[in-house]
Amino acid sequence: MKKEAFQVAVTGMGTINPLAKDLPSFSKALEEMTIGIDRISAYDASPYTFQVAAEVSDFDPKMYMDRKRAKKYDRFIQFAVAATRFALEDAALTMDGEWKKQAGVTISSGIGGLQTLLKAMKDFGDLGPEYISPFLIPMVIPDMASGAVSMEFGLKGPNFATVSACATSLHAVIMSAMMIKHGYTKLVVTGGSEALIHPLPIGAFGNMMALSRNNQNPKEASNPFDRRRDGFVMGEGAGVLVLEEMEHARQRGARIYGTIEGFGLSGDAFDFSASDPQGEGASRAINQAFEVSGVSPSQVDFINAHATATIIGDISEANSLRSSFGEALKNIPVQGTKSLIGHGLGAAGANELIAAILETQNGFIHGMPSLTQRDEAFTDLNIPEKTVYRKSSVFLKNSFGFGGHNASLIFRAISD
Repeated sequence: MKKEAFQVAVTGMGTINPLAKDLPSFSKALEEMTIGIDRISAYDASPYTFQVAAEVSDFDPKMYMDRKRAKKYDRFIQFAVAATRFALEDAALTMDGEWKKQAGVTISSGIGGLQTLLKAMKDFGDLGPEYISPFLIPMVIPDMASGAVSMEFGLKGPNFATVSACATSLHAVIMSAMMIKHGYTKLVVTGGSEALIHPLPIGAFGNMMALSRNNQNPKEASNPFDRRRDGFVMGEGAGVLVLEEMEHARQRGARIYGTIEGFGLSGDAFDFSASDPQGEGASRAINQAFEVSGVSPSQVDFINAHATATIIGDISEANSLRSSFGEALKNIPVQGTKSLIGHGLGAAGANELIAAILETQNGFIHGMPSLTQRDEAFTDLNIPEKTVYRKSSVFLKNSFGFGGHNASLIFRAISD
Protein backbone atom coordinates (compact mmCIF):
# COMPACT_ATOMS: atom_id res chain seq x y z
CA MET A 1 0.00 0.00 0.00
CA LYS A 2 1.07 3.54 -0.67
CA LYS A 3 2.55 4.91 2.55
CA GLU A 4 1.21 8.45 2.20
CA ALA A 5 0.21 11.05 -0.35
CA PHE A 6 3.16 11.93 -2.54
CA GLN A 7 2.18 14.53 -5.10
CA VAL A 8 5.18 16.05 -6.80
CA ALA A 9 4.44 17.37 -10.28
CA VAL A 10 6.75 17.71 -13.27
CA THR A 11 5.90 21.04 -14.93
CA GLY A 12 8.91 21.78 -17.12
CA MET A 13 11.71 20.01 -18.97
CA GLY A 14 14.82 21.09 -20.84
CA THR A 15 17.44 19.02 -22.61
CA ILE A 16 20.78 19.30 -24.34
CA ASN A 17 21.70 15.90 -25.77
CA PRO A 18 23.34 14.29 -28.82
CA LEU A 19 19.98 14.15 -30.65
CA ALA A 20 18.38 17.50 -29.86
CA LYS A 21 18.32 20.77 -27.96
CA ASP A 22 14.53 21.07 -27.70
CA LEU A 23 11.71 18.76 -26.65
CA PRO A 24 9.85 18.38 -29.98
CA SER A 25 13.05 17.48 -31.83
CA PHE A 26 14.06 15.07 -29.08
CA SER A 27 10.66 13.36 -29.17
CA LYS A 28 10.78 13.02 -32.95
CA ALA A 29 14.31 11.60 -32.86
CA LEU A 30 13.29 9.06 -30.21
CA GLU A 31 10.24 8.02 -32.19
CA GLU A 32 12.34 7.57 -35.32
CA MET A 33 15.05 5.77 -33.30
CA THR A 34 17.75 8.16 -34.50
CA ILE A 35 21.17 7.18 -33.20
CA GLY A 36 23.33 10.08 -32.02
CA ILE A 37 26.56 8.07 -31.86
CA ASP A 38 29.45 8.46 -34.29
CA ARG A 39 33.21 8.67 -34.50
CA ILE A 40 34.61 11.34 -32.19
CA SER A 41 34.95 14.80 -33.73
CA ALA A 42 36.09 16.80 -30.66
CA TYR A 43 39.67 15.56 -31.14
CA ASP A 44 41.63 13.19 -33.35
CA ALA A 45 40.77 9.84 -31.83
CA SER A 46 42.54 7.74 -34.48
CA PRO A 47 45.60 6.99 -32.28
CA TYR A 48 43.38 5.69 -29.49
CA THR A 49 41.59 2.41 -28.85
CA PHE A 50 38.20 4.01 -28.17
CA GLN A 51 37.04 6.21 -31.03
CA VAL A 52 33.27 6.60 -30.79
CA ALA A 53 31.06 8.81 -28.63
CA ALA A 54 27.69 10.55 -28.54
CA GLU A 55 28.58 14.23 -28.84
CA VAL A 56 26.48 17.38 -28.62
CA SER A 57 27.14 19.21 -31.88
CA ASP A 58 26.71 22.87 -32.85
CA PHE A 59 26.48 24.06 -29.24
CA ASP A 60 27.18 27.78 -28.85
CA PRO A 61 26.98 28.74 -25.16
CA LYS A 62 26.69 32.44 -26.04
CA MET A 63 23.16 31.74 -27.28
CA TYR A 64 22.09 30.90 -23.74
CA MET A 65 24.17 33.08 -21.42
CA ASP A 66 26.37 36.13 -21.26
CA ARG A 67 29.59 35.81 -23.26
CA LYS A 68 31.86 36.68 -20.30
CA ARG A 69 30.18 34.19 -17.98
CA ALA A 70 30.27 31.50 -20.65
CA LYS A 71 34.08 31.88 -20.82
CA LYS A 72 34.31 31.19 -17.07
CA TYR A 73 32.18 28.06 -17.26
CA ASP A 74 33.29 24.54 -18.03
CA ARG A 75 31.25 22.87 -20.79
CA PHE A 76 29.20 20.87 -18.26
CA ILE A 77 28.12 24.13 -16.59
CA GLN A 78 27.26 25.67 -19.96
CA PHE A 79 25.07 22.67 -20.76
CA ALA A 80 23.32 22.98 -17.39
CA VAL A 81 22.53 26.67 -17.82
CA ALA A 82 21.18 26.13 -21.34
CA ALA A 83 18.99 23.17 -20.35
CA THR A 84 17.67 25.11 -17.35
CA ARG A 85 16.69 28.03 -19.57
CA PHE A 86 14.70 25.63 -21.72
CA ALA A 87 13.08 23.99 -18.67
CA LEU A 88 11.99 27.29 -17.11
CA GLU A 89 10.54 28.43 -20.44
CA ASP A 90 8.73 25.11 -20.81
CA ALA A 91 7.30 25.53 -17.29
CA ALA A 92 6.11 29.06 -18.22
CA LEU A 93 7.97 30.54 -15.26
CA THR A 94 8.67 34.23 -15.74
CA MET A 95 12.15 35.53 -15.06
CA ASP A 96 10.80 37.79 -12.32
CA GLY A 97 8.52 36.72 -9.52
CA GLU A 98 8.29 35.67 -5.90
CA TRP A 99 8.65 32.00 -6.84
CA LYS A 100 12.41 32.48 -7.26
CA LYS A 101 13.02 33.27 -3.59
CA GLN A 102 12.38 29.70 -2.46
CA ALA A 103 13.15 27.81 -5.67
CA GLY A 104 15.73 25.10 -5.06
CA VAL A 105 18.42 23.87 -7.44
CA THR A 106 19.96 20.37 -7.50
CA ILE A 107 21.61 20.10 -10.90
CA SER A 108 24.36 17.57 -10.44
CA SER A 109 27.35 16.03 -12.21
CA GLY A 110 29.08 12.72 -11.78
CA ILE A 111 32.57 14.13 -12.33
CA GLY A 112 32.34 17.86 -13.03
CA GLY A 113 34.77 20.03 -14.96
CA LEU A 114 37.45 17.48 -15.74
CA GLN A 115 38.27 18.98 -19.14
CA THR A 116 39.02 22.33 -17.51
CA LEU A 117 41.19 20.61 -14.89
CA LEU A 118 43.19 18.74 -17.53
CA LYS A 119 43.85 21.95 -19.46
CA ALA A 120 44.95 23.69 -16.25
CA MET A 121 47.35 20.85 -15.48
CA LYS A 122 48.91 21.24 -18.91
CA ASP A 123 49.21 25.02 -18.46
CA PHE A 124 50.74 24.45 -15.03
CA GLY A 125 53.34 22.08 -16.45
CA ASP A 126 54.14 24.23 -19.47
CA LEU A 127 53.99 27.73 -17.99
CA GLY A 128 54.01 27.52 -14.19
CA PRO A 129 51.57 28.12 -11.32
CA GLU A 130 51.05 31.81 -12.07
CA TYR A 131 49.11 30.75 -15.17
CA ILE A 132 46.49 28.80 -13.24
CA SER A 133 43.09 30.41 -13.83
CA PRO A 134 41.49 31.99 -10.73
CA PHE A 135 38.26 30.41 -11.96
CA LEU A 136 39.71 26.88 -11.96
CA ILE A 137 38.07 25.63 -8.78
CA PRO A 138 34.58 26.99 -9.55
CA MET A 139 34.79 25.53 -13.05
CA VAL A 140 35.82 22.09 -11.81
CA ILE A 141 33.74 21.21 -8.75
CA PRO A 142 30.59 19.17 -9.56
CA ASP A 143 28.25 21.36 -7.48
CA MET A 144 28.94 24.42 -9.62
CA ALA A 145 26.22 23.56 -12.15
CA SER A 146 23.75 24.19 -9.32
CA GLY A 147 25.64 27.28 -8.22
CA ALA A 148 25.78 28.77 -11.71
CA VAL A 149 22.10 28.07 -12.40
CA SER A 150 21.18 29.69 -9.09
CA MET A 151 23.12 32.82 -10.00
CA GLU A 152 22.02 32.92 -13.64
CA PHE A 153 18.32 32.82 -12.76
CA GLY A 154 18.25 34.21 -9.21
CA LEU A 155 17.02 31.02 -7.54
CA LYS A 156 17.52 31.31 -3.77
CA GLY A 157 16.11 28.13 -2.27
CA PRO A 158 18.03 24.98 -1.24
CA ASN A 159 21.08 24.58 -3.46
CA PHE A 160 23.37 21.57 -3.66
CA ALA A 161 24.46 18.67 -5.86
CA THR A 162 24.39 14.91 -5.59
CA VAL A 163 27.31 12.82 -6.85
CA SER A 164 26.65 9.12 -7.42
CA ALA A 165 28.30 8.34 -10.75
CA CYS A 166 25.76 7.18 -13.34
CA ALA A 167 22.87 7.45 -10.86
CA THR A 168 23.67 11.10 -10.13
CA SER A 169 20.83 12.95 -11.85
CA LEU A 170 18.09 10.48 -10.90
CA HIS A 171 19.28 10.83 -7.30
CA ALA A 172 19.05 14.62 -7.75
CA VAL A 173 15.44 14.31 -8.93
CA ILE A 174 14.61 12.05 -5.99
CA MET A 175 16.25 14.35 -3.43
CA SER A 176 14.31 17.26 -4.91
CA ALA A 177 11.05 15.36 -4.65
CA MET A 178 11.88 14.63 -1.02
CA MET A 179 12.45 18.32 -0.31
CA ILE A 180 9.10 19.21 -1.79
CA LYS A 181 7.34 16.41 0.04
CA HIS A 182 8.75 17.50 3.39
CA GLY A 183 8.01 21.19 2.91
CA TYR A 184 11.47 22.67 2.40
CA THR A 185 10.37 24.28 -0.85
CA LYS A 186 7.54 24.17 -3.35
CA LEU A 187 9.68 24.20 -6.51
CA VAL A 188 13.03 22.72 -7.48
CA VAL A 189 15.04 22.88 -10.69
CA THR A 190 16.80 19.53 -10.86
CA GLY A 191 18.72 17.18 -13.13
CA GLY A 192 22.28 16.60 -14.25
CA SER A 193 25.02 17.61 -16.66
CA GLU A 194 28.22 16.04 -17.96
CA ALA A 195 30.90 16.83 -20.57
CA LEU A 196 33.71 14.27 -20.78
CA ILE A 197 34.47 13.76 -24.46
CA HIS A 198 38.24 13.87 -23.96
CA PRO A 199 41.00 11.28 -24.46
CA LEU A 200 41.81 10.87 -20.76
CA PRO A 201 38.38 10.04 -19.27
CA ILE A 202 37.48 7.97 -22.31
CA GLY A 203 40.78 6.10 -22.03
CA ALA A 204 40.29 5.63 -18.29
CA PHE A 205 36.78 4.19 -18.67
CA GLY A 206 38.05 2.07 -21.53
CA ASN A 207 40.86 0.61 -19.46
CA MET A 208 38.25 -0.42 -16.91
CA MET A 209 36.74 -2.53 -19.71
CA ALA A 210 33.62 -0.36 -19.51
CA LEU A 211 33.58 1.11 -23.06
CA SER A 212 32.72 -0.35 -26.45
CA ARG A 213 35.57 -0.94 -28.90
CA ASN A 214 33.25 -1.07 -31.93
CA ASN A 215 34.94 1.71 -33.89
CA GLN A 216 33.99 0.21 -37.24
CA ASN A 217 30.23 0.47 -36.68
CA PRO A 218 29.51 3.44 -34.38
CA LYS A 219 25.73 3.21 -34.85
CA GLU A 220 25.82 -0.32 -33.45
CA ALA A 221 28.33 0.35 -30.66
CA SER A 222 25.73 0.97 -27.93
CA ASN A 223 23.68 -2.22 -28.02
CA PRO A 224 22.11 -3.15 -24.67
CA PHE A 225 20.94 -6.76 -24.34
CA ASP A 226 22.71 -7.73 -27.59
CA ARG A 227 25.16 -10.64 -27.53
CA ARG A 228 27.76 -8.41 -29.24
CA ARG A 229 27.69 -5.79 -26.48
CA ASP A 230 31.13 -4.89 -25.16
CA GLY A 231 30.59 -1.74 -23.11
CA PHE A 232 28.89 1.63 -23.10
CA VAL A 233 29.47 4.61 -25.39
CA MET A 234 30.39 7.91 -23.73
CA GLY A 235 27.76 10.61 -24.13
CA GLU A 236 27.38 14.18 -22.94
CA GLY A 237 24.73 16.82 -22.35
CA ALA A 238 22.28 17.99 -19.67
CA GLY A 239 18.75 17.20 -18.63
CA VAL A 240 16.79 19.54 -16.34
CA LEU A 241 13.28 19.19 -14.89
CA VAL A 242 11.10 21.59 -12.94
CA LEU A 243 9.40 19.86 -9.99
CA GLU A 244 6.60 21.52 -8.05
CA GLU A 245 4.34 20.76 -5.15
CA MET A 246 1.06 19.85 -6.87
CA GLU A 247 -1.10 22.58 -5.34
CA HIS A 248 1.52 25.21 -6.12
CA ALA A 249 1.52 24.09 -9.75
CA ARG A 250 -2.27 24.13 -9.95
CA GLN A 251 -2.61 27.55 -8.38
CA ARG A 252 -0.37 29.13 -10.99
CA GLY A 253 -2.11 27.26 -13.80
CA ALA A 254 0.92 25.24 -14.80
CA ARG A 255 0.81 22.56 -17.47
CA ILE A 256 1.52 19.31 -15.61
CA TYR A 257 3.26 16.43 -17.39
CA GLY A 258 2.62 14.04 -14.54
CA THR A 259 3.68 13.12 -11.04
CA ILE A 260 6.55 11.36 -9.34
CA GLU A 261 4.64 8.62 -7.59
CA GLY A 262 7.49 7.10 -5.64
CA PHE A 263 11.07 5.94 -5.69
CA GLY A 264 13.55 3.52 -4.19
CA LEU A 265 17.19 3.85 -3.13
CA SER A 266 19.70 1.15 -2.26
CA GLY A 267 23.37 0.17 -2.23
CA ASP A 268 24.92 -3.01 -3.59
CA ALA A 269 27.81 -3.25 -1.10
CA PHE A 270 29.41 -5.46 -3.74
CA ASP A 271 32.17 -3.80 -5.82
CA PHE A 272 33.38 -0.29 -6.62
CA SER A 273 32.56 -0.64 -10.33
CA ALA A 274 31.03 -4.02 -11.14
CA SER A 275 27.33 -4.73 -10.69
CA ASP A 276 26.13 -7.61 -8.58
CA PRO A 277 25.20 -10.16 -11.28
CA GLN A 278 22.12 -11.18 -9.31
CA GLY A 279 20.81 -7.60 -9.21
CA GLU A 280 19.81 -7.94 -5.55
CA GLY A 281 20.50 -4.32 -4.64
CA ALA A 282 18.76 -2.95 -7.72
CA SER A 283 15.77 -5.16 -7.02
CA ARG A 284 15.47 -3.69 -3.52
CA ALA A 285 15.38 -0.18 -5.00
CA ILE A 286 12.65 -1.21 -7.45
CA ASN A 287 10.63 -2.91 -4.72
CA GLN A 288 10.86 0.17 -2.53
CA ALA A 289 9.57 2.31 -5.41
CA PHE A 290 6.56 -0.01 -5.67
CA GLU A 291 5.97 0.18 -1.91
CA VAL A 292 6.21 3.97 -1.70
CA SER A 293 4.07 4.58 -4.78
CA GLY A 294 1.43 1.91 -4.22
CA VAL A 295 1.90 0.93 -7.87
CA SER A 296 1.93 -2.82 -8.57
CA PRO A 297 4.22 -4.42 -11.19
CA SER A 298 1.26 -5.18 -13.47
CA GLN A 299 0.33 -1.46 -13.57
CA VAL A 300 3.66 -0.44 -15.15
CA ASP A 301 3.29 0.30 -18.88
CA PHE A 302 7.00 0.25 -19.72
CA ILE A 303 10.46 0.28 -18.18
CA ASN A 304 13.18 2.75 -19.13
CA ALA A 305 16.14 0.64 -18.09
CA HIS A 306 19.63 1.76 -17.12
CA ALA A 307 20.80 -0.61 -19.90
CA THR A 308 24.43 0.39 -20.42
CA ALA A 309 25.39 -2.46 -22.80
CA THR A 310 28.06 -3.71 -20.42
CA ILE A 311 28.24 -7.48 -20.23
CA ILE A 312 27.49 -7.92 -16.52
CA GLY A 313 25.47 -4.71 -16.09
CA ASP A 314 22.71 -5.80 -18.45
CA ILE A 315 22.56 -9.23 -16.83
CA SER A 316 22.34 -7.66 -13.37
CA GLU A 317 19.49 -5.34 -14.36
CA ALA A 318 17.58 -8.12 -16.11
CA ASN A 319 17.82 -10.25 -12.98
CA SER A 320 16.59 -7.37 -10.82
CA LEU A 321 13.58 -6.89 -13.11
CA ARG A 322 12.76 -10.59 -13.03
CA SER A 323 12.93 -10.60 -9.25
CA SER A 324 10.78 -7.48 -8.78
CA PHE A 325 8.21 -7.95 -11.55
CA GLY A 326 7.79 -11.72 -11.62
CA GLU A 327 5.33 -12.99 -14.24
CA ALA A 328 4.18 -9.44 -15.06
CA LEU A 329 7.54 -8.69 -16.72
CA LYS A 330 6.80 -10.64 -19.92
CA ASN A 331 4.06 -8.15 -20.85
CA ILE A 332 6.02 -4.95 -20.14
CA PRO A 333 8.28 -3.34 -22.79
CA VAL A 334 11.85 -2.74 -21.61
CA GLN A 335 13.77 -0.03 -23.47
CA GLY A 336 17.27 1.44 -23.21
CA THR A 337 17.67 5.06 -24.33
CA LYS A 338 21.48 4.80 -24.17
CA SER A 339 21.23 2.85 -27.43
CA LEU A 340 20.34 6.21 -29.05
CA ILE A 341 22.11 8.93 -27.02
CA GLY A 342 25.00 7.05 -25.43
CA HIS A 343 25.71 7.12 -21.72
CA GLY A 344 25.62 10.67 -20.36
CA LEU A 345 26.92 9.57 -16.92
CA GLY A 346 25.74 12.29 -14.52
CA ALA A 347 23.22 13.53 -17.09
CA ALA A 348 21.93 10.09 -18.07
CA GLY A 349 19.12 9.61 -15.57
CA ALA A 350 17.59 13.04 -16.16
CA ASN A 351 17.74 12.93 -19.96
CA GLU A 352 16.35 9.39 -20.02
CA LEU A 353 13.58 10.41 -17.62
CA ILE A 354 12.72 13.29 -19.95
CA ALA A 355 12.72 10.86 -22.89
CA ALA A 356 10.28 8.53 -21.14
CA ILE A 357 7.97 11.40 -20.15
CA LEU A 358 7.90 12.61 -23.76
CA GLU A 359 6.91 9.10 -24.82
CA THR A 360 3.94 9.11 -22.45
CA GLN A 361 2.90 12.44 -23.90
CA ASN A 362 3.18 11.39 -27.52
CA GLY A 363 1.94 7.81 -27.44
CA PHE A 364 4.96 5.70 -28.31
CA ILE A 365 7.72 3.59 -26.77
CA HIS A 366 10.96 3.88 -28.71
CA GLY A 367 12.67 0.77 -29.96
CA MET A 368 16.32 -0.22 -29.95
CA PRO A 369 17.66 -0.46 -33.51
CA SER A 370 21.09 -1.72 -32.42
CA LEU A 371 19.50 -4.85 -30.92
CA THR A 372 19.94 -7.19 -33.89
CA GLN A 373 21.47 -10.24 -32.20
CA ARG A 374 19.67 -10.61 -28.90
CA ASP A 375 21.62 -12.39 -26.20
CA GLU A 376 19.96 -15.66 -25.19
CA ALA A 377 20.11 -14.43 -21.60
CA PHE A 378 17.35 -11.91 -22.41
CA THR A 379 14.94 -13.87 -24.61
CA ASP A 380 12.30 -13.64 -21.88
CA LEU A 381 12.37 -9.82 -21.87
CA ASN A 382 9.91 -7.81 -23.97
CA ILE A 383 12.44 -5.52 -25.66
CA PRO A 384 11.06 -3.63 -28.67
CA GLU A 385 13.41 -3.45 -31.64
CA LYS A 386 11.02 -1.05 -33.41
CA THR A 387 8.99 1.83 -32.01
CA VAL A 388 5.73 0.67 -30.46
CA TYR A 389 2.72 2.96 -30.73
CA ARG A 390 0.53 2.74 -27.67
CA LYS A 391 -0.85 4.95 -24.95
CA SER A 392 1.10 4.67 -21.72
CA SER A 393 0.87 6.33 -18.34
CA VAL A 394 3.02 4.65 -15.69
CA PHE A 395 6.68 3.80 -16.15
CA LEU A 396 9.68 2.76 -14.06
CA LYS A 397 13.02 4.52 -14.56
CA ASN A 398 16.23 2.87 -13.30
CA SER A 399 19.67 4.42 -12.83
CA PHE A 400 22.63 2.59 -11.31
CA GLY A 401 26.14 3.91 -10.65
CA PHE A 402 29.71 2.84 -9.91
CA GLY A 403 29.98 2.32 -6.18
CA GLY A 404 26.76 0.29 -6.09
CA HIS A 405 24.38 3.27 -6.11
CA ASN A 406 20.85 2.26 -7.15
CA ALA A 407 17.92 4.56 -7.85
CA SER A 408 14.47 3.71 -9.22
CA LEU A 409 11.59 6.10 -9.86
CA ILE A 410 7.94 5.59 -10.80
CA PHE A 411 6.24 8.29 -12.86
CA ARG A 412 2.55 8.65 -13.74
CA ALA A 413 1.44 10.84 -16.63
CA ILE A 414 -1.56 13.15 -16.23
CA SER A 415 -4.50 11.85 -18.22
CA ASP A 416 -6.07 14.15 -20.82
